[in-house]
Amino acid sequence: MSAFDYQGYEHLSGVLPMEQVNRLRDALAETPLEQKAGEKSADKVFPIVQELVSDPNLMRLAERYLTGIVSIVQVKLFESTPAKAWHQERNVVLNQKVDIADWGPWHEEDGVHYVQPPIEVLDNMVTLRLQLDAANEESGYLRIIPRSHNTGLMSEEEIAAYAESHESIDCFTEAGDVLAIRPHVLHKTCEGSSGSSRRVLQIEYCGYKLPAGLEWA
Repeated sequence: MSAFDYQGYEHLSGVLPMEQVNRLRDALAETPLEQKAGEKSADKVFPIVQELVSDPNLMRLAERYLTGIVSIVQVKLFESTPAKAWHQERNVVLNQKVDIADWGPWHEEDGVHYVQPPIEVLDNMVTLRLQLDAANEESGYLRIIPRSHNTGLMSEEEIAAYAESHESIDCFTEAGDVLAIRPHVLHKTCEGSSGSSRRVLQIEYCGYKLPAGLEWA
């Protein structure tokens, strides 16, 4: 088992050059984002995001953490705001709703089908959080409980108990850094002292082969 598979996260410094970060900042500067959800299909809305997502270097980076043929599941752009409760990301997006054993529950939002897949799908996913702004005690940051994903999916009560009994780490990053995390590692966003927000471009990848006829939305 690799260090990433065991820990559930990795901090990569300086993945995006500042010239590229500044181009993204400038292009997105006037874009209003709903604080809670942000833009959930940012690659389909912003050409500069599509250009970045198409970079083969990012795909090769994702392939380091996955097995099988890697595909992009979803691209999100959002302003990171405090989330008081520990949680796991446990849903994926598909182009249609079908009856598949061990997939569910389902729900639809803005015409997109969300579903909780089996744990083996989440274990073959990685989320690359591209930091467009620094994340620190002033601006806010992500807090993670390493190795928590190895417990599998937990109920709210199990999450609360796990968080009480396990140590967390604070992920301070600079603009241009990448946090690679398993979606179901326990995490939450902590508010900074300045009360300001920071933008994150999040790309979800998966190496799981979907059944015939299904595609990532």
